Amino acid sequence: MRSTWTFPKVATAVGASILGVIWLIPLLWAVSTSLKPESETTRSPITWVPATPTGDAYRSVLDQGDLIRWFVNSSVVSVLVTVLTLLVSVLAAFGFSRNEFPGRRVLFGLVVAGILVPPQVLIVPLFQEMTSLGLVDTYWGIVLPQVVAPVMVFVLKKFFDGISRDYEDAARVDGASRRRIVWSVMVPMSRPILVAVGIFTFIGAWNNFLWPFIVTTDPSMMTIPVGLANVQGSYGLRYAQIMASAVLGGLPLLIVYALFQRQVVRGVGDAGIKG
Repeated sequence: MRSTWTFPKVATAVGASILGVIWLIPLLWAVSTSLKPESETTRSPITWVPATPTGDAYRSVLDQGDLIRWFVNSSVVSVLVTVLTLLVSVLAAFGFSRNEFPGRRVLFGLVVAGILVPPQVLIVPLFQEMTSLGLVDTYWGIVLPQVVAPVMVFVLKKFFDGISRDYEDAARVDGASRRRIVWSVMVPMSRPILVAVGIFTFIGAWNNFLWPFIVTTDPSMMTIPVGLANVQGSYGLRYAQIMASAVLGGLPLLIVYALFQRQVVRGVGDAGIKG
């Protein structure tokens, strides 16, 4: 069956193409600038295509900073934050969705209110807490304050509300415990939204600059955003090296999203339908 191009479809395609181009322009500019010699980055008029492409900026970034160590730190932190956030959010969301207990509405209201609290407000008390626990300059000091995510609890709770209780009742008749119901019934049925939540959490943890910057003083414990910011501070107006470090820092996120984009779209779509 041939698809007919109606005005809404054409408008949607044109709008998506325009947004795609707008999103790609900064990325293409960063890649182009990173491949230019430093002398060419300030040349007028501005050119998009390097006259003499070179990888000197990337070699300088790799030589001047402990980039591999920062990649390892960011990977460890992002994976731990993602796993723990999913664990905490799934259990909390299941409790709010399936359990009736005194104060449930009030507690869930506090969770929703937590979405409105800017994370910057909590920087000072969190830093004092990490200092008193001796977790400054440690992975756990970077990870633990990022684990509690009210918005993820809210999203998962709304998704669980849309799952029929018949599945839970059938599992209970078969003798399944509540823990078995969570991990063998609810989690498999929620895989798309869990993948979407996990990817968004991973990206947020990877890009987080403020908290790792506050809680780390040892260069060997810095994450990619913090480490690259320190390297950039020593570059002055070396635009090619700044852009090269930005490209290297964002490359893992592009790879992750490219691998899981279908799951993200499906998870967001299911969340909208079920919520």
